[in-house]
Amino acid sequence: MIKKLLFAAIISISAFLNAQSSTEKELEFIETPEQINEYLALKKSKENKLITFNEEKHKTIFAKELFELSKGSIKTVRSNFNKTIYKVVEKTKKTYYRVAYVYLDGTKYSINELNTLRTKIIKDYKNGESFDYLAKRYSMDKNGNKGGDIGWFTQGDMHPGFENKIIYGNHNLNDIFTIDVPDKNWYYVILKTHEPKDISEIKVLKIVEALD
Repeated sequence: MIKKLLFAAIISISAFLNAQSSTEKELEFIETPEQINEYLALKKSKENKLITFNEEKHKTIFAKELFELSKGSIKTVRSNFNKTIYKVVEKTKKTYYRVAYVYLDGTKYSINELNTLRTKIIKDYKNGESFDYLAKRYSMDKNGNKGGDIGWFTQGDMHPGFENKIIYGNHNLNDIFTIDVPDKNWYYVILKTHEPKDISEIKVLKIVEALD
């Protein structure tokens, strides 16, 4: 309750007295999503935003420095014209999954044709053809150009009918199997290319200010 009252007071002072206290001090009291949204509404600028950093995707030196900070910590970076303040407002770990696929469009084939083609793809893979080659040859979406690799994804990123069979399907590494999503006319051959992996993520509030 005390922090909420202090936060409300800071917002009022910032709005009507043009931020007499430092931004770093203001950010100390910001913790909840509601407070973050209110503060971003107050600090109207496209440069001010909440950013999610993923340890697997963001490997710059600066991102690594942010990951080393504890939740609630603030880092300020100054240039000749402005300063940018970063506050770590959330630190989590999420389980990510990774597979490659061959996608077949159910509007272009009958179910018998689909199953015949998928059986051939699986047989060719087991006979030594690379999955990368098979995806590039047969997959009917742009991801086939990447050999079918979809990169790391977490639960909620994909259609439930697709991701649930990967997450809960009890498949081993390098298993090849099929997934059907009939309501979308999506049919797949899936190769499990990686074991599940816990990946750290942080949410960082970024505020940019011009220097006097």
